[in-house]
Amino acid sequence: MLNIELSDQLYQQARRRATETGFRSVDEYVAQVVASDVSDDLLSDEHIFTPEVVTELKQIDAEIKAGGKTYTEAELDEHFRRRSQAWRAAQGN
Repeated sequence: MLNIELSDQLYQQARRRATETGFRSVDEYVAQVVASDVSDDLLSDEHIFTPEVVTELKQIDAEIKAGGKTYTEAELDEHFRRRSQAWRAAQGN
């Protein structure tokens, strides 16, 4: 395995992005971004999410297309507010 060097600022941004998108490490996140960038499927934005998140999003999309419940903007805001609170609590913030 090869190593790459990132500036401190870029590393901190990558670490934040990796955490936000569910990757276990910066290495895993960077590897996924690079792999996705060099793949033939450049129209996909799946490289910014873990495979588990992509699967969940596809499932949600299929449920909506099948007539499943949709959510108002206020419901989404509340959902993400609660998830953010839970994440911060888990991080000790």
